[in-house]
Amino acid sequence: MAEKNFNPGRKDKLTVEEFVHLAIKSLRVGDFKGIHSVYSGFNEAFKKYFNQDPVQATNRLAEEKKIEIRPIKGGVLLYLPGEAPSQSRGDEALKKMGLRLEDKG
Repeated sequence: MAEKNFNPGRKDKLTVEEFVHLAIKSLRVGDFKGIHSVYSGFNEAFKKYFNQDPVQATNRLAEEKKIEIRPIKGGVLLYLPGEAPSQSRGDEALKKMGLRLEDKG
């Protein structure tokens, strides 16, 4: 997808996908790649901008592989495609511990 130049003063509304991508890029804290849907203010901002349910919209974008979602306490973390951590926390924990599982084959 080609990057668009987002202009906050533009007259036409952003699409849902543009809004979500802009939010992820703008609301990140430090080097963290994702944003918390609730604590970042994303859900509230989405409701104000679109007057729609952000959960349905972000789930649809995730199904279309336009964003990635990871469940977390109090909501979800939203990521741009390819930026989310591995979904297997067990595998990640083993890797951090310097352990690896033998292939079962």
